[in-house]
Amino acid sequence: TQGEDNSSEFIKKYRTCRRQMRECSGEADHHEGMSSDDELSPTEVTEFQKSKDNVLEDSRKVFEDVHADFCDIRKILLKFQEWKEKFPDSYCDAYISFCLPKLLNPLIRVQLINWNPLEQNFTELEEMPWFRAIKEFSDAKNVSESK
Repeated sequence: TQGEDNSSEFIKKYRTCRRQMRECSGEADHHEGMSSDDELSPTEVTEFQKSKDNVLEDSRKVFEDVHADFCDIRKILLKFQEWKEKFPDSYCDAYISFCLPKLLNPLIRVQLINWNPLEQNFTELEEMPWFRAIKEFSDAKNVSESK
């Protein structure tokens, strides 16, 4: 198709331009196949960053009208922990362990919007506040079940 022809033509011109730049700069250690045609132009990088910033800005607004007790994973899990301790039969009958993933999913997704494991200084999942809150809840759950 026309779009694919333009794209492949652009890539060929881009490769030629890069090769000529390497030859002029005296870069002798270039190995064919070690460069990428997927590199973004400065304009594309700027557009991507602007779009990413807009998404992040919008993501901060998602839960702005929600009371803090209902958009903080640790506080939500604390309420479930209290329920389980005070009314274990009711908690068990409600199948809460099956509901929690669906309940917490939107909160976790919002926190993961900016997470990129390919960045050099990315935060490990295990270090994220939501992960630690769920781990603490699970550990407390296991302790109470073993009693």
